Amino acid sequence: MISKEQFQKEIDLIITNAIREDVGDGDHSSLACIPENASGKAKLLVKDTGIIAGVELARQVFAYVDKELEMEVRIVDGEKVNFGDIVFYVSGRSRSILLAERLVLNAMQRMSAIATKTRYFADLLEGTGTQILDTRKTTPGIRALEKWAVKIGGGENHRFALYDMIMLKDNHIDFAGGIREAIRKTGLYLDEKKRDLKIIVEARNLDEVKQILAEEGVYRILLDNFSYEDTRKAVRIIAGKCQTESSGGINENTIAKYADCGVDYISSGALTHSVYNMDLSLKAV
Repeated sequence: MISKEQFQKEIDLIITNAIREDVGDGDHSSLACIPENASGKAKLLVKDTGIIAGVELARQVFAYVDKELEMEVRIVDGEKVNFGDIVFYVSGRSRSILLAERLVLNAMQRMSAIATKTRYFADLLEGTGTQILDTRKTTPGIRALEKWAVKIGGGENHRFALYDMIMLKDNHIDFAGGIREAIRKTGLYLDEKKRDLKIIVEARNLDEVKQILAEEGVYRILLDNFSYEDTRKAVRIIAGKCQTESSGGINENTIAKYADCGVDYISSGALTHSVYNMDLSLKAV
């Protein structure tokens, strides 16, 4: 997994690029009608229910735009919110508040939706010993925000990108010439490059589970599109020799049943690719 320092660099890049994209050569609406030294105050108003996420990001956005902006936080990341709640107040230069407004809202609306869905899935797994994972099925350019939201919602992050973990899926295996060849070539590559990366290998059936177990160095086996019965059999065959993960179209109706099969993790792209933004607004007070 990437370090906290690497993750923060991703957040910094997102903020910088988003402000560049939105502001260009100036926020001419505000420049045209609001005096340079005018000050004001606004509130982040919730018009929905769910789990709030992105408060700390908002703090970073406001600081990037204007270090003199001040936030008064009423509700922190990860807390449940209801219609009418006020998450925070921000005060300072009116132009600065308006310049930051859209980025703060866009990010927090999506992050809160992801955190809310993640919390729902995590609650369904409560007491099972199975954890919910995100995937790389994220919005290009804002992956760090979406994975941050998953953590806020009570989920765990899978690999961040292609560079921080080895994941040998069906196409890798087929292109490499089989499971044995893919795993052994990967081991040689890591030795040659002196890289310490965990290896996850996808299995499409029980025979492939056995083939994977015959090789050394596998950290986790991904049981992709397995039935409940075959998932239970696979967990028994693996018998704790490495971690187990279920994936493939698992939803709120099936997630608990897969957890009952004894897998360590369940991954779901739906946490990030199938959400409806939480309704939030930033209003002058």
